[in-house]
Amino acid sequence: MPLSPGTIAPGSALGTAISAYRTCELATLAKDGTPVAWPTSGLLRADGTIMLTTSLGYPQKAFNVRRDPRVALLFSDPTASGLTQPEQILVRGTAQCPDEVHTEPTGDLGVFWAQMFQRQPACRKYLDWPATSVTDFYFMRLLITVTPTEVTTRPLPPTTGAGAASVDGGSLVGAEVLAAYPSVVLAARDAAGAPLLVRTTATAGADGYRVVVPDGVDPAEGAATLLVHRHDEQLWNLHNANVRGELVRGADGWTLRPGRLVEPAARHEPRLTDSLRTVRTTRAATRRYLDRRGWPRPTVPWAAYRALRP
Repeated sequence: MPLSPGTIAPGSALGTAISAYRTCELATLAKDGTPVAWPTSGLLRADGTIMLTTSLGYPQKAFNVRRDPRVALLFSDPTASGLTQPEQILVRGTAQCPDEVHTEPTGDLGVFWAQMFQRQPACRKYLDWPATSVTDFYFMRLLITVTPTEVTTRPLPPTTGAGAASVDGGSLVGAEVLAAYPSVVLAARDAAGAPLLVRTTATAGADGYRVVVPDGVDPAEGAATLLVHRHDEQLWNLHNANVRGELVRGADGWTLRPGRLVEPAARHEPRLTDSLRTVRTTRAATRRYLDRRGWPRPTVPWAAYRALRP
């Protein structure tokens, strides 16, 4: 539904629910138009906009927003939210991401970091040596402001305990990963090409994943993704993965024909070599971002961040 003033402002029913969620799914449009969704955390501002951030080590969502500002946010994983009757909340709108690097934890960014240190205790370890010698990129942030234009709520899919797997689906791309999850987030486009999101269920079959599309959700055929992700009560033990492919409509419903699996980290306990590889990759991405603009590496005010720790 179109937004009326104050619909998701802090203190409103929807605003309170949105602020309780630890994560949301963000869908942006890749260069080829593919809707790409990943989990993120944000902050609902007093004016009803939603602030998201991304580090220089993971700038792709910022690049996508600058190329096409149409985005969708879905609040649909109620883990640790404390909500007694959670719904999935879809927020669609436009986003902007100025090419400015923020390292000072002041204003809304300071509120965001204080919230993260409270909700995700494990990230406090990045504030002390020797972590500070290699993870400064994590505190070099680009700010994404989402201005909502419409919001929709609908029930979460029933939890059956069964994942998107079947005997027929064993050879499908991503089948083993999706099998660990009772629901998926479908990222698709509407008739106008804007991204949309819905948490639903999918079942593997012989030629793809049969996706349940609820009434009132109208995706267009074409490029789409299935996102799965999880976190624990302390916003840790993270995992996320995308199965990307083509969404097609048949006489018996919708099917996503998978093309490739994008899984940034292993599902199981990470190895030290995995962590070292991630640090090298993100530091290299940070260096490229700064070098291409001729910018010096910013200094992170560690004492200011430590002052925000509970």
